[in-house]
Amino acid sequence: MDTRTKIVSAADAARIAAEGATIVSGYFDPLLAGHAERLRELKRPGVPLLVSIADPEDPILPARARAELVAGLAVVDYVAESAGGIAPQIRLEQEDLQRREELIAHVHARQGAAL
Repeated sequence: MDTRTKIVSAADAARIAAEGATIVSGYFDPLLAGHAERLRELKRPGVPLLVSIADPEDPILPARARAELVAGLAVVDYVAESAGGIAPQIRLEQEDLQRREELIAHVHARQGAAL
């Protein structure tokens, strides 16, 4: 299955949101196991999960790449690169920034240990 079919336009995202989907926004830059766990926690049975890809200040990956990675998660029903004026119910951006900082610190610690 090509999971990129889960990536929808802003207009489709608005329709999906109006139909009662749970809307989550985040950077997912880079996508980490903690993101998958968090999205699994937020998924409600029988309710579509729409993930809106937000843009961090200095992205590692382009939005399309992040959308494709998030779309690959089984728990995610739809992904919007740009959700146009749709207000997310849950914002993960601050959690994402913390995850990214922890990843950078971990990599630096590993690099220092390898020297």
